[in-house]
Amino acid sequence: MVHSIDQQASKKLPSYSDQRASVSILGSTGSIGQSTLAVLAAHPERYDLYALSANTRVDLLLEQCLTWHPNYAVINDSSKADWLAIEFKKAGLSTELLVGEVGLDAIASDDQVDIVMAAIVGAAGLQSTLAAVTTGKKVLLANKESLVMAGPLFMTAVKSSNAVLLPIDSEHNAIFQCLPQSSLSDSTKKTAFTEIKKILLTGSGGPFRTLPIREFSEVTPEQACSHPNWSMGRKISVDSATMMNKGLELIEACYLFDCKPSLIEILLHPQSIIHSMVEYVDGSVLAQLGQPDMRIPIAHALAWPQRMSSGVQSLDWQALNALSFESPDLQRFPSLAIARQVANDAISSSIIFNAANEVAVQSFLDNRLSFTDIITVVEESLAKIPSSEPSSLIDIKTVDEEARRIAGSIIACL
Repeated sequence: MVHSIDQQASKKLPSYSDQRASVSILGSTGSIGQSTLAVLAAHPERYDLYALSANTRVDLLLEQCLTWHPNYAVINDSSKADWLAIEFKKAGLSTELLVGEVGLDAIASDDQVDIVMAAIVGAAGLQSTLAAVTTGKKVLLANKESLVMAGPLFMTAVKSSNAVLLPIDSEHNAIFQCLPQSSLSDSTKKTAFTEIKKILLTGSGGPFRTLPIREFSEVTPEQACSHPNWSMGRKISVDSATMMNKGLELIEACYLFDCKPSLIEILLHPQSIIHSMVEYVDGSVLAQLGQPDMRIPIAHALAWPQRMSSGVQSLDWQALNALSFESPDLQRFPSLAIARQVANDAISSSIIFNAANEVAVQSFLDNRLSFTDIITVVEESLAKIPSSEPSSLIDIKTVDEEARRIAGSIIACL
């Protein structure tokens, strides 16, 4: 479940009437990171930016540092660190430059940090996100792979450290808003979930919801990255096109909300206005609606348990001609059936599922793999690697590395 805010945890949260919150952004040059900066810029009286990080986009990281003057900046690509350090010196920036995983862990766990936006894409974000959780931060989770790969370990760390974990994926944030407040307390969790009949996890269906399946093998990276509603990075856009993102979100939701996969139904909603719903046993259905703009869940989580402006335009109700829904076609989107099976299998299955997909998607983006073979690589990787129950970060990384090796060998033979 989303970890409770009990009295002890509540005392750690800044009262925005008399105290500012210090924020580190892991993955500041990605779409979520940039949207987070936009929300922070709209509320300079509430937040101080402590640290930024990027993988390889040093030009944008430099631009962000020149604008924000954070205490620290972290670059994952060590080959670009010297250039960035020189540019910092030229500009007279006092920002200290750190490199690699050690730097990420430092800005995620520093005592001066109140809030960590975990927005690094993929398995690369696991260790630093776990560092933020372990040190009891308010963690805004946009890195779904952290839970997909290390759900039990991650949620145990959340509870033991009394961290505050808030979902940023629009769907999980919507579910969080629609759940009964009593579900946020460990002591009443079981009672709360007896009230819930179903969680409805929505998805747009991506750019190929109506494309004839016979044409899937000819899909190009440019087509797959052209989402009809959302502006996202290339990897996540491809995941949306295969609906692998919804499979990953299904697994994530099971850990976030401490529920079985059978409680979650995936529903296609092409307009992306209703972000998810919760159906109760009395027949009531609560839905969270809003523009398809990530600033909404970001603002919600930053200010939680309060509310503040996201800067997003209100819905134009007169312009909403219709909101439609349909069940996903599992022949068109086999990733959903695979994900549901993975969610019921050993922990290693989720790690393999994610790792093989990351390798396959990158190969597709590099024009070395067809769109339809992304699923082939995932299925064959799951079949080749024995199931296990890794319980430590080292064990999880070992399974992840093996899955990537196997996926690479499968791609080489296709």
